[in-house]
Amino acid sequence: MRSYGGVVMVFCLVAAALGSGCLGDASPGGQGEEGRMLVAVTIPPQAEFVERVGGERVSVLVLVPPGASPHTYEPTPAQITALSDARMYAAVGSGIEAERAWLDRISGVNPDMLMVNCSEGIALIDGDPHVWLSVRNAQEMAERICDGLIAIDPDGEAYYRANLEDYLTDLDDLDRRIAADLAGREGEAVMVYHPSWGYFMRDYGLTQVPIEADGKEPTPAAIERLIRQAEEEGITVVFASPESSTRSAEVIADAIGGRVVTVSPLARDYTANMETVADAFAEAAR
Repeated sequence: MRSYGGVVMVFCLVAAALGSGCLGDASPGGQGEEGRMLVAVTIPPQAEFVERVGGERVSVLVLVPPGASPHTYEPTPAQITALSDARMYAAVGSGIEAERAWLDRISGVNPDMLMVNCSEGIALIDGDPHVWLSVRNAQEMAERICDGLIAIDPDGEAYYRANLEDYLTDLDDLDRRIAADLAGREGEAVMVYHPSWGYFMRDYGLTQVPIEADGKEPTPAAIERLIRQAEEEGITVVFASPESSTRSAEVIADAIGGRVVTVSPLARDYTANMETVADAFAEAAR
């Protein structure tokens, strides 16, 4: 998990040119498409945070493209060049590997770019960088992004604050719906392939049972233990993600007579995705 392999996707500038939105259309002077300020982020969910707060005044550039893993991704030279036009970089800030490996180099390419730590003020779980998978943390991250946008564009302060309040209201509503769906299920176990969901589980009192350990596939002995645990806990659903292998999850699901359900920790449409994820976890916990 901490090794850095080769590039796993065709570089994002091509995708952007084809209209995928992976990278904003960069132009000199920190301007994105239609003269908007160019703001860079590490992972797709952060794009929603920036777009909801920044609205029509920003264009978003995403470092790690859809389908790639922020634990192993290496940006292309073309991406590094594109980042030289960004006015602000909103880093996850929780120790995710792509940032540990690349942020110093990115800062060197664009020393005038404002660096924002979206995890500032968030209580971190040791060894778990997936802070955005808590809706409550997402609110904090959106606030840090708002602060950064005001710093680089003071004229837009009232606009950014109004957008932030609207977004925080939406996230509050989502948090309440999830809490209501999972009420009374505190302590119940949810089996996942990759241990991405610790912050979500902490918010709602669930227990994450990961299959993967230290970025490695489980051994046969570990799979046997997980099968026994699933049977003892009454687990019938094993969650995997589209960014990870599902092989071990399928082995365990077959052994317990259960099924594999795919949920993404990295979908760009963050609010809608978290609603879908919460529904899946709530159904599995019943």
